[in-house]
Amino acid sequence: MSLELLVAEIRAQGERELTAESQKFEAEKARLLDDRTQRVAAIQNDFRTRSEAESRRERAQRVAGARMQSRKLEYEAQERAMNDSLGAVRDLLRKFTRGDEYPEVLRRMYALATDELGSDLHVSGRAEDAALLEPLAGRSFDPTPAPILGGLIAETPDGARRLTLSFDELLRLREDRVRSLLA
Repeated sequence: MSLELLVAEIRAQGERELTAESQKFEAEKARLLDDRTQRVAAIQNDFRTRSEAESRRERAQRVAGARMQSRKLEYEAQERAMNDSLGAVRDLLRKFTRGDEYPEVLRRMYALATDELGSDLHVSGRAEDAALLEPLAGRSFDPTPAPILGGLIAETPDGARRLTLSFDELLRLREDRVRSLLA
């Protein structure tokens, strides 16, 4: 074997090994590119799924917030209307205190107070009602005006028992019923 044949054989074997390594490199390169493409697609798909889920969640929160706000506005409107109605009731009670039936109502309230607390009691009311209450209660009338819409407040001399028959208190005690009637 000649030296040239040996060199040609070594060269041919080197070229075959280089071609084989080149093919392995290209195959590995293609596999890595394919793997990268798959990972990028998976990441994009995951991102898209998460974005859609986040979008749905945000949309649901906005809708829930809008519903809550609408309920709040509805409740506030109802409450304003109810307060306006209660204000109108108070105005009617103020008008009633200027009417002809009011003195009789005060007499009946005083009679109820004496039935409940006994005849010895202190009675107070509005300054405007002093002329009506003083003849009923006599010496037990307290001339200090009470800040009420109308009616009277009766109390035992020792202060142990009190009966508040003011329009304010009667309205407050029956406010839930009045609200249901006005609703």
